[in-house]
Amino acid sequence: MDILQAGFLVVLGVVVGTYGTLIGAGGGFLLVPVLLFMYPHEKPAIVTTISLAVVFFNALSGSVAYGRMRRIDFKSGALFAIATVPGAVLGALAVSFVSRGLFSVVFGAVLVVISALSFLSVREKISPDRPASVFWKIRTLVDQFGQRHTYAFDLRIGLALSFVVGFLSSLLGIGGGIVHVPALIHLLHFPVHIATATSQFVLVVTSLTGSAVHVAAGELTPGTGLVRVLLLSAGVLPGAQIGARLAMHVRGTWIIRLLALALTLVGLRLVALGILG
Repeated sequence: MDILQAGFLVVLGVVVGTYGTLIGAGGGFLLVPVLLFMYPHEKPAIVTTISLAVVFFNALSGSVAYGRMRRIDFKSGALFAIATVPGAVLGALAVSFVSRGLFSVVFGAVLVVISALSFLSVREKISPDRPASVFWKIRTLVDQFGQRHTYAFDLRIGLALSFVVGFLSSLLGIGGGIVHVPALIHLLHFPVHIATATSQFVLVVTSLTGSAVHVAAGELTPGTGLVRVLLLSAGVLPGAQIGARLAMHVRGTWIIRLLALALTLVGLRLVALGILG
């Protein structure tokens, strides 16, 4: 690897870390297509492993920054993270066995639909009323800036969604936040900034689990991506800090729109891959 390529990977890491942390999506959705373009002869499992490892460092750095801002719902995030673990293990194991043609087309189309709905529905929802269920959870957070966030959600839906997010994260190497954030906002009624911050926290566990399974399978060695992981991580660590600071100044509606743009790009890419093979 020459110096120019190494420098590009570091810069790419900064971009991935900044954008991924800003929208709470980890950045794998940007990283995977670039890596596939740069290394067209690399096995998909290796590209997925590299992406998940980098997403882990991105999520870890972003979580530290968001934690200082007191915008992470640690109680809910811990439960969601636990639910992602079995899904992440199954997704990592399925990479080598699943024929992803039809799956990519269907899942890509779903992401485009979610993106369209996100553009049409950008108003934050607050549902503090408690129905008669022990699964209905009410949360109140006061962040570093004195802003009070009150919201409520059905824990059963959150756990089921997190399992699916864990599976898709490991299967596609996209980190899972690209699905988790809109689900937290539109289905569980999390405020946008709490959703993005909590998603980063959940991604720490999800990406670490998926990476561990891939590493145990021998898909990450010095000759198959370790150096690339280190170079990209050197960029995502400061990039995640930049993204978290930008989130302080970006309104929730714009974060949703940036997320919707990411969803559209990922969805169209998956559809194209599924059709063109």
